[in-house]
Amino acid sequence: MDNSNKKAQDEVRRVMDFLLENRGRKIILGQHTQTMEQAELSYIREVTGELPALCGFELLAYSPNIQYKECGGECLKEVYEAEHTLKKAWEWAKMGGLITFTWHWFSPLFGRDKSFFTENTDFSAELAATSGTPEYYALLSDMDYMAGLLKPFCDAHIPILWRPFHENEGHWFWWGNCKKDVVKKLYRLMYDRYVNHFKLNNLIWVFNSTNPECYPGDDIMDILSRDLYPEAHCHTDHSKEFAELSAITKTEKPYAIAEIGTIPDVEAVVENHIPWSYYMTWSNEFGKTDRFTSKEELKRAYSYEHSVTLNRLPELYSVR
Repeated sequence: MDNSNKKAQDEVRRVMDFLLENRGRKIILGQHTQTMEQAELSYIREVTGELPALCGFELLAYSPNIQYKECGGECLKEVYEAEHTLKKAWEWAKMGGLITFTWHWFSPLFGRDKSFFTENTDFSAELAATSGTPEYYALLSDMDYMAGLLKPFCDAHIPILWRPFHENEGHWFWWGNCKKDVVKKLYRLMYDRYVNHFKLNNLIWVFNSTNPECYPGDDIMDILSRDLYPEAHCHTDHSKEFAELSAITKTEKPYAIAEIGTIPDVEAVVENHIPWSYYMTWSNEFGKTDRFTSKEELKRAYSYEHSVTLNRLPELYSVR
């Protein structure tokens, strides 16, 4: 399968080839982190003796338009704890692990407190997708700033699973609080800016939604994903959820669970040939306690012979 970006770096192609070759045969284990402490990784290593092959990093603190004077204590705590997490991404890259970024994007204009939430901003996604408006220029300014942070990873040929505008099927984030054709415009605007203008040829474009009306097209998406938060200790292969997601396009793509609370039953995923390429457990109580996944189930997942952990991940790139 060709990448959406015909000029994608060889390292990107190797990652995509690995995902496609192992569809239904192996599953990559992932963990989101959002602090410099990365307590989730320490917990996993303590319980299983292993580390995930995929690590997620939070970019919310890098949003250019954080209104600090309008932030409550919880918001400030999240921002301060997530500051400088790109340093941790570089450390992970040196270990050869896969990287994915999540950006809880504070509203590019207006907003208060956690302004990535619709309820905390009057920012209009429709106007942001309309050339010539103040919202449009604010959106581009934020995009360009983030492109500058991504550029060193591109220069070093480090592939990034890039998941912008996540969970856009809902209205809780400003980028989803709009008519769904607007979501497509936002994706295409960013894709054009990052691929054609900034030449960020290290990005693997991950669509994250369950709504086919939001899907911008096979030509700019590499991976389809969705987020799942099952009940605590409910471990399944999520075959029903896979069928829903795979119905979005007839083109063969890798599929992923980009966020999950309670981890899947990884043995059932592989044995039933449900082609989830990877999953990423969310942070905090989901990833560093046994509230949602018992220690026994976590050990079972990380010891399964077809689970891809960090030490079972082949060398797909090296830091230049």
